[in-house]
Amino acid sequence: MLPDIIITIDGFSSCGKSTLAKQLARKLHYTYIDSGAMYRAITLYFLRNNVNWANENEIVSALDNITVEFLPNIHTGNTEIYLNNENVEYIIRDLVVAEKVSEIAALPEVRKFAVAAQQKIGAKKRIVMDGRDIGTTVFPDAEVKIFMVADEAVRVERRFTEMFDKNPNITLEEVRNNIAMRDYIDANRKVSPLTKAEDAIELDNTNLTPKEQLDFALQLVQKVVEPV
Repeated sequence: MLPDIIITIDGFSSCGKSTLAKQLARKLHYTYIDSGAMYRAITLYFLRNNVNWANENEIVSALDNITVEFLPNIHTGNTEIYLNNENVEYIIRDLVVAEKVSEIAALPEVRKFAVAAQQKIGAKKRIVMDGRDIGTTVFPDAEVKIFMVADEAVRVERRFTEMFDKNPNITLEEVRNNIAMRDYIDANRKVSPLTKAEDAIELDNTNLTPKEQLDFALQLVQKVVEPV
């Protein structure tokens, strides 16, 4: 039986982090935690409640009124995020949220709130968590760290396909601009910028099938569990 460990998967948006994280969690019978969903849920709350995120007092007050939980979907087995007891798993994928999430996620108060919540979730281990600072800030001592990359054109196409079902009027240019903006903010924010942990293994899945990327990740896990 696999020992209790933490697996982190970091990288820029649309690199396939969540796909791989879900695959791994399912294969290993671990819990999948989408840290990005937490920031999206916070962003949704801010937008719904007209929170002025240039005002520190308003930010702190808003966070005091936010509860986020990850609960299993009884039909799919996947974990889904709840904001103040409301399932917002699909609402948070909207482009309106996507356009603001990196900006709000860069706020020091928001990051402190989210990191504390993520670390609490991971206290018992047996999780696969994806995000942008999981292997560097949230769980720097995680046993397995993966940093995912993919060609920009592939990332844009993936995100466009994902969002087109929800918004048929969306354009490739809008998606490309959104990804570029989020990449810049994620890499240049003052608190926990997106960087590759020194002990993370890079996985370029530009030309990999889902099975190939899963096999790659499972080999990494096996090396940790049964080192040569």
